[in-house]
Amino acid sequence: MSQKILIIVGDGGESYETWYAVHRFQEAGYTTVVAAPSKRRLHLVIHDFEPGWDTYMERPDGYAMDADATFEDVNPKDFVAVLCIGGRSPEYLRNNKRVLDILREFDRLGKWLFAICHGVQLMAAAGLVKGKKLTCYEQVKLDAEVMGATWVRAESVRDGRLLTSPTWREHPAFYRDVFVALNEQAPS
Repeated sequence: MSQKILIIVGDGGESYETWYAVHRFQEAGYTTVVAAPSKRRLHLVIHDFEPGWDTYMERPDGYAMDADATFEDVNPKDFVAVLCIGGRSPEYLRNNKRVLDILREFDRLGKWLFAICHGVQLMAAAGLVKGKKLTCYEQVKLDAEVMGATWVRAESVRDGRLLTSPTWREHPAFYRDVFVALNEQAPS
């Protein structure tokens, strides 16, 4: 049986980040479980960067994806890692007590914690970034800093079991670090 990776996302999650994660983990032999508030087709979005814009541009025409499980279905003991996807979904998922409990349980069990882009908002809301160095989309760094993290401008940052990346543009560096980590025993 292959090891499982939990991917947390919901409507408004970034399409490319989500699909790339699913495909990349499956390509490496992992089983992915996409968890969302309800088990149904998710409406994902595209965040792109256009010259002349002060922030990202959001397009509602991202590829859809079916959730494999609800948050209530998730048992962190069944997984080796969790990935929090960016996009808009972390804005509302960070208010979901079950999501925060799942992340805290992953941390308590000493499992890998991965977040990309706005996904850091979930780690921050769960109280898992205090004293950590991390990176994320720069317009989200205040969320992390207010919760006690130190934001670093980098393609990928690893601090203990927490690995973070700013956007889908940094996928190569982030997933290199993710797979190095997954081939190690998670540090306490």
